[in-house]
Amino acid sequence: MKRLNKLCLGVFVPLMILSFSSCGEFTRVQKSTNTALKYDYAKKYYNQKKWSKAADLLVDVVSAYDGTNEGAQALFMLGESSLQQAQGETAAECFRRYYNTYPKGPQAEEARYKAGVAMYMISPEAKLDQNATYMALQELQNFIEYYPQSEYRKEVEMMLFELQDKLSYKEYLAAKLYYDMGMYLGNNYQSAIVTANNALKDFPYTKYREEFQILILRASYKEALNSVESRVQSRLRNVSDRYFTYINEFPEGKYKKEAEQIYKKVSSLINNDL
Repeated sequence: MKRLNKLCLGVFVPLMILSFSSCGEFTRVQKSTNTALKYDYAKKYYNQKKWSKAADLLVDVVSAYDGTNEGAQALFMLGESSLQQAQGETAAECFRRYYNTYPKGPQAEEARYKAGVAMYMISPEAKLDQNATYMALQELQNFIEYYPQSEYRKEVEMMLFELQDKLSYKEYLAAKLYYDMGMYLGNNYQSAIVTANNALKDFPYTKYREEFQILILRASYKEALNSVESRVQSRLRNVSDRYFTYINEFPEGKYKKEAEQIYKKVSSLINNDL
C-alpha cells in the first residue's frame, strides 16, 4: 500500500507542478504590458485549442495592433476562439469587424462565412423572438452574394433552408393558435387561414407545406360551419376547393383520410341547386 501511495504521489505531484506552472505562466503573460509577448502566447494557446486563454490575450492584442496585418490575424483568431466557446454574438462581431476593416484580407471570405455560422448558432427556438434568425439569414445571404462560387456555398444554403423553416414553423404556430381559439372574440379561423397563406407565399419551399395546407382546410371547414346562413354555401364551396388544393399537392399525404372526411361532409351540405 505504501509503495502504491508513493507511486501515485510520483505521478500526481509532477502533474500539479505542471498545472500550477501553466497557470502561473498565463497569469504572468496576461499581466504583461508586452503586446508582442501576449500575441506569441495567444498563438500558442490558439494552436493548442485552449480557446479561453487565447481569447483573453487576444482582446488586448487586437486593440494594440488595429489596422495592421497582425491585427487582422489576431481579430480572426479572437472570432474563432469565441466561436469554439459557443460565444456566438462575440464571434459574429469579430468576424464582421474583420471583413469590414480588412475587406481584402486573406481570410475575408472565411470571416463572412463564420459570421453567418455564429449567428446561425444563436438563432433561438421558433417560439422565441426571431430577430437573431433574421440577422443570420441576412449574413448568410450576403455571403452567397459576395462568394457565389465558394466551397462553403452548399453548407450556407443548408443553414438558410433550416432558418427559413424555423421562421415558417413560427408562422405555423401562430396560425395554429388562431385555429385553436376558434370563434373566441371573433372569427379566428379567418386569421388562421390568412396567416397560413401568407406563410406559404413567404416560404414556398418549407417542409411544413402539408401542415399549412391541412390547417387551411380545417380552418375553412370550421369557418363555414360557424358562418351566418347567407355565407354558408359560398364557404362550403371554398372548403371543397381547399380540399382539392391539398389532395392535388399531397395525393398520398398523411392527412389524406381527414381531408377526405371533410370533403365528404362538405359535399353533403352543399346545395347544388344554387
